[in-house]
Amino acid sequence: MLNEEKIILMTKLASYEGREGKKNGAVSGYFRSDYISLRVIESLVSAALAFVICFALYIFYYFEEFMENIYRMDLLAFAQTMLRFFLIWVAGYGLVSYVVYSVRYSRVKKQQKKYYNNLKKLAAMYEK
Repeated sequence: MLNEEKIILMTKLASYEGREGKKNGAVSGYFRSDYISLRVIESLVSAALAFVICFALYIFYYFEEFMENIYRMDLLAFAQTMLRFFLIWVAGYGLVSYVVYSVRYSRVKKQQKKYYNNLKKLAAMYEK
């Protein structure tokens, strides 16, 4: 005789394993601090690379004006300004990345907790 509760629970478990379970498996292999720090470091490298690319595009776009004024401008002040923009950009991006990956990790852990609780329910149903 078929038990509808078992079928519903097994369907939920199979659905989780098929969709979110594969993605969440990569996250669950890490401790919280390891996962977040690794992802934030990747984001910081990406942010630095994006800043360098945007700065290079800005310089190339205004290259003629930049070259005309290069002897009149204070290069040290320009470098300090660019360094400040760079640090603000990277720090902001890192902060946002930290928040995003913290939330993702906690969501994955909640989903996995639900999954394991459902597995325990299913095991209890089979024991009856």
